[in-house]
Amino acid sequence: MSDLAARTVTIERTFNVPVQLVWDAWTLPEHIKNWWGPKGMETRVEEHNFEVGGTWKYAMAMPDGKDFICDGQYIEIINLKKIASKANFRPMTENVIIEVHLEELAEGTKFTFKVIHESVEYKNQQEQMGIYNGWGSTFDRLEELLAAA
Repeated sequence: MSDLAARTVTIERTFNVPVQLVWDAWTLPEHIKNWWGPKGMETRVEEHNFEVGGTWKYAMAMPDGKDFICDGQYIEIINLKKIASKANFRPMTENVIIEVHLEELAEGTKFTFKVIHESVEYKNQQEQMGIYNGWGSTFDRLEELLAAA
């Protein structure tokens, strides 16, 4: 296994909708606010400059009244195929790269999500903290939004 693979969390799903709908859900603030974050979380899109070098910032209100801040900078965008961003999910995760890969299939869209960490140890720590559950719940919400489209 390569070092990159050892530092990467990968989650795959197939959505039964055209790739354009999945792309729009990831790139349009009016959609992002409706699915970003685990179930029960409300998200505010505070910044969304969807272009290479552009920045994004989303805030989720926590039960204690404080905001959980997600922010980053886009580093690669390939229309309808890939979105890559430097990202922080403070206070839990910092300095990762997230990638969204989309592939159009006859029956829908293959969705591959990657979180690339600086080290294997950091990835392992994130796995122990529940990264699969958090993103899994988030992508359940994305799937619900797409199914209703």
